[in-house]
Amino acid sequence: MFPWWGSAAVFLWLLTSLVAQDLDSVPSLQNHSPAKLADEIADHAERSAFVRLFEHSSAQGIRARAEAFVAQFPESAFLAQAYEAAARSCFDLGDYERGLAYARQSLALLPENPLLLVSVADVEARQQSNSAAIGRAAEALRDLDRFAKPSSVRAEDWPDLRRRMKSTASFAKGRALLQQALAEAPGDKRQSLLKSSESSLLDALQFNPRDPEAAYTLGLTQLTSGQALDAGASFAAVYDGGGELAGQALDNLRAIDRLLNPKSSVAFASFLEQATNRWTALTQNWKETREKEGGKPLALTYFGSDSCRGCHAEIYKNWSDSGMAKMLRHYTPGDVLGDFKQNNEFYSGDDGVYRNGVFKMTAGRERRLFARMIIRGDRHYFDIMQSDGQWHSYPVDYTIGSKFEQAYATRLPNGEIHVFPIQYNLRYAKWVNFWRVIDGPGSERADPHNWEKLDAATSYQGNCAVCHSSQLRNTKGEGFAVNHVEFQETGVNCEMCHGPSGEHVVETNQEGYNPKDPLSPPVNFQKIESKTSVAICAQCHMQSAIRTAGPDGELNYVSSRDFSATRLRQPYGEFSRKGFYKDGRFRQTTFMVEALERSQCFNKGGVSCVTCHDPHSHDSASNPTSLKFRDEANLMCTGCHTQWNRSAMLVSHTHHPAESEASYCVSCHMPRIMDALLFQARDHQMDDIPNAEMTKRFGQEDSPNACLLCHTKNDADWVQAQLLSWKGWRTKPQ
Repeated sequence: MFPWWGSAAVFLWLLTSLVAQDLDSVPSLQNHSPAKLADEIADHAERSAFVRLFEHSSAQGIRARAEAFVAQFPESAFLAQAYEAAARSCFDLGDYERGLAYARQSLALLPENPLLLVSVADVEARQQSNSAAIGRAAEALRDLDRFAKPSSVRAEDWPDLRRRMKSTASFAKGRALLQQALAEAPGDKRQSLLKSSESSLLDALQFNPRDPEAAYTLGLTQLTSGQALDAGASFAAVYDGGGELAGQALDNLRAIDRLLNPKSSVAFASFLEQATNRWTALTQNWKETREKEGGKPLALTYFGSDSCRGCHAEIYKNWSDSGMAKMLRHYTPGDVLGDFKQNNEFYSGDDGVYRNGVFKMTAGRERRLFARMIIRGDRHYFDIMQSDGQWHSYPVDYTIGSKFEQAYATRLPNGEIHVFPIQYNLRYAKWVNFWRVIDGPGSERADPHNWEKLDAATSYQGNCAVCHSSQLRNTKGEGFAVNHVEFQETGVNCEMCHGPSGEHVVETNQEGYNPKDPLSPPVNFQKIESKTSVAICAQCHMQSAIRTAGPDGELNYVSSRDFSATRLRQPYGEFSRKGFYKDGRFRQTTFMVEALERSQCFNKGGVSCVTCHDPHSHDSASNPTSLKFRDEANLMCTGCHTQWNRSAMLVSHTHHPAESEASYCVSCHMPRIMDALLFQARDHQMDDIPNAEMTKRFGQEDSPNACLLCHTKNDADWVQAQLLSWKGWRTKPQ
């Protein structure tokens, strides 16, 4: 089993190099601009104290430095790491209650931390905080499957570390379930808990067959549920392995032998041999099962959106007018939304600042005309002043986007497509250097003068194509690159969401339509499981998704397996803090799916993206977010939370008039705090509740409180007083 008692050492091993580790600082799925974790801390004293957190030391020393950091910098954006260091050192010192308190504070800021979750689950199980341990272990196991290795772990070390982590988490869950079962009276509930415990402990042993503690606990579970032979096999494994538990295992084996052979008709040695053989057969079965997994997948064929038009004409028409189809389009004058006639100049040196939902452009002292967006004849062009002092003219060959902001790209003679550094924002009717607004420090593309390099920083294929075009492929099989990358279709086509249509089209044309499983392409979103539905949307709407080339160079689709299979993610702690609020919530809409996945609406309520949004929406001019219930916003929530359909009940819950803005569910639970295209979008961590304590700690700018978005003249103390005055606020489940 993983040595939970060495957690501080593990923490240092994992994170020491991360202090100087390259981070993703660009909100693009592929363009990784280097920044260092410590370098993101502007204050020298805070940066120095943070670096000292990861110096090798005794557990007492680590805890002292972590506690000092929290005390000295209570508003730091890096408190999750400090609290984690304090928690692990407390675990090593045997101060479990204090360690759990620190761990909870760390996880409140960064919930998706499987390595910490494993340690917490193990400690909680040992402390018999059974429900908490079961929940933490389940989260850890889920996250160990979802996230790729931390950057600070060597690739060759990660498989073994991950396996041991999964073993520990499964053991903690199984142990806690057994303890819950033993607290129940004999009956169905106890048997159900014992069955779940056995399943988790078997998982633990599959990850680590030589873990005597897991095998011994499995034997106890099986014995309690009346499976004496199976329990004998588990205890035999412990006895054969020797160690501290061998004596107790032998005592249990003798007891089981007396139970099964009361007349001593079978010698104990024979019984022990049979039990050992039974365990050997079980472990051999695990091995054979693993070897059979992953049979050769079926080939998948993509026919393109035109193959859908004949049978689905109306849906095809609506899709053609949707934002999905307009994510990338070949140039036609009618699709251009930017001002190429009057306000059509951009000056370098001007500073565009986006803050708290407001964008302001300030003229610089040394401003110089950098770009003119003009029309010559019937064609749109970008004229750019380059380092040689000459104007260089590039035709607009593609438009990117259509609802909030529009970017433009040109195609070079060698086939490379490059995105112009200046984009047109429709809300402000201005040309802006959007990359400078959103990118973290060190971003090459944020400096428009780098455009003329025409390198990977401005490459459409390397940065944008993965989500703005369909069936993207590197013909050389080398991943995202400036060249050798091609797409089958512009925009997001039918098959990106509904799956490869080849088999369906051929079969329908030859034999007519035959009903299939709803997940078999074309996917029926009305009938599939909600988490699978979100996984399909996450192909583009998940910032942390890691994309690697398939066997034939496939970059945003697959040719030989489940097309909707989820991708591994980059650990959230390895992104620039610019993408997060200090309270841990996501700040940018590129993390939309990640935010949704934190909500109980997603995890327990079955909510998916298509619950509220219509991807075929063709009224983007008046309904840019493609909402199904744009005129009755509460219907997005009261479909499940039916108790708030009645006006009186709604008022008692919101403490505001029924028709007011504050009585919309989304006003409090989905406030507009996520940075989008120079506007604030709604937070999709749907069951978020205004947290006055976080706002008091970090301030409204770094921990925006929904109440203060309307009550702008008040502060977090006022919010706290109001919430506490509401009857039952402190006692209702949060």
